[in-house]
Amino acid sequence: MVENRLNILLVEDDLNLGFLLAEFLENRGIQVKLYRDGEAAFNGFKNGNFNFCIFDVMLPKLDGFRLAKKVKALNPNIPVIFLTARSLKEDKMKGYNIGADDYITKPFDEDELMCRINAIINRVDFADSNCPAIFSIGKYQFDFANQALFFDGQVIKRLTSREAEVLRMLCQAKNNIVRREQILTAIWGENDYFAGRSLDVFISKLRKYFAGDPNIRIENIPKVGFLLSC
Repeated sequence: MVENRLNILLVEDDLNLGFLLAEFLENRGIQVKLYRDGEAAFNGFKNGNFNFCIFDVMLPKLDGFRLAKKVKALNPNIPVIFLTARSLKEDKMKGYNIGADDYITKPFDEDELMCRINAIINRVDFADSNCPAIFSIGKYQFDFANQALFFDGQVIKRLTSREAEVLRMLCQAKNNIVRREQILTAIWGENDYFAGRSLDVFISKLRKYFAGDPNIRIENIPKVGFLLSC
């Protein structure tokens, strides 16, 4: 079931409701992480691997609308449901204009919520919903679609297509090994000596691009592959 692959970022400042909703979803095999305020939730999103969001609107520190904008800026494809007591037409329109997939007003029925979640994941490209548009790598940000590497908010390097593809594979597996043959087959289309030497050159270039942050490492695991850590 697709539900069993869900990892939901749930943000609700009413802890009683938050715990009840988290328990309801977890009983259906869904992973859930509950946050009480928008600022903590956004930090959690950047460091987590969420592929679905449920946000209250009236949140401390960072309200649900601003939180959704920031999350959508990093991953435009991630589904978002607003679950809130704010029922005015203007609020609903604002939520949908931000890119919400649904807007549910409290009080709500848990089974109806589950039906709406299923309806969303049945129509979105769920396989790609947890692939971010922008990767955070230490002090850098990597915009794969535009092949751009940012430092302190400024573009410092436009990567070649192949450099960008290699870096994306490392980012998607951050802190885990990516096997050489996996990279070569996916990007070069073959796993031979010349492609392997070319990959090594690309890895050397990527290391130089991240010289501004000594905590970033692209480690060569001999005869196995590469590991990006920061």
